[in-house]
Amino acid sequence: MLIDRIEFIWILLILIPIVLVLYLLKKNKEAYEDKASLDKVIESAGYAYDPRQDIFYSRADAWQRKFGYNQLYDEAAAPLGMIIDCEPIRFEYDNRKWLIQMWKGQYGMTMGCEVGVYTTEGSDIFYDCVNDEDQLYIAFILRKNRAIVLSREGIHWWLTGFKLGEFSEPDQLTMDVRITLKDRTMCNAFVTELYRMGYAENKIRVIGTTVWIYYDQPYSPQPLSRTPLTQRIMQIKNKGFCDQYQDITQGYTTTPEKIAAIKAKAPELYSAIINMGRSAQLFHEHVRI
Repeated sequence: MLIDRIEFIWILLILIPIVLVLYLLKKNKEAYEDKASLDKVIESAGYAYDPRQDIFYSRADAWQRKFGYNQLYDEAAAPLGMIIDCEPIRFEYDNRKWLIQMWKGQYGMTMGCEVGVYTTEGSDIFYDCVNDEDQLYIAFILRKNRAIVLSREGIHWWLTGFKLGEFSEPDQLTMDVRITLKDRTMCNAFVTELYRMGYAENKIRVIGTTVWIYYDQPYSPQPLSRTPLTQRIMQIKNKGFCDQYQDITQGYTTTPEKIAAIKAKAPELYSAIINMGRSAQLFHEHVRI
């Protein structure tokens, strides 16, 4: 009997590590598959995932680049559930019209912000995204009620950051934005326009050709479609989606695991996730002709 017990104990000592290893391999495989699936989905949406900050951001080669900027995009945002503060800064430089625009607010199920750089030689309605040579160094920190949510920096034409499943009102968010312009002439034209729009000296700082902007409220007229009623209706819907996301994903650690759970348990939320930020619907309904 003693021998049998010893053998049984030895079997357990051998089997337990094997079972544990198999379990971990299975979990790692599932995690890898979840991440691979997430990468594929967000890449098709024009975004990438930063696991360090647990945020999504626009890729340099995002398909949105070919659509440029259309003023109708901002008008269409609120009816599509994007309740965002829009701040277009227009100025002239190098015989072209330039637009540097900042956005912050609630993009459906994501809270986030954007800075885009565009040019045109035509009307003020349609702008092209800048080419690689005209990209600017941009950096920003997004805060909600003074607490840091995310930060991004780089040479880009459209620098963005989005936090999935988090809800906010636009006036709860502020951005510390830093932009390095191409030369002194461009910097002066940009800063002159900021002052003309109403920015006070305590919200702007200039060193060389780099401009710091404290963006807490827009000084530009907001889209006509963003009425108090539209904002209230869409924000109730957005908050409901965010609350549902948080409820379903309790107990899951990583965002890939959370999105896999959403896909299995709430397909309507999954559809909202894969259309995060500026969705294809926004662009395709207002294609430049």
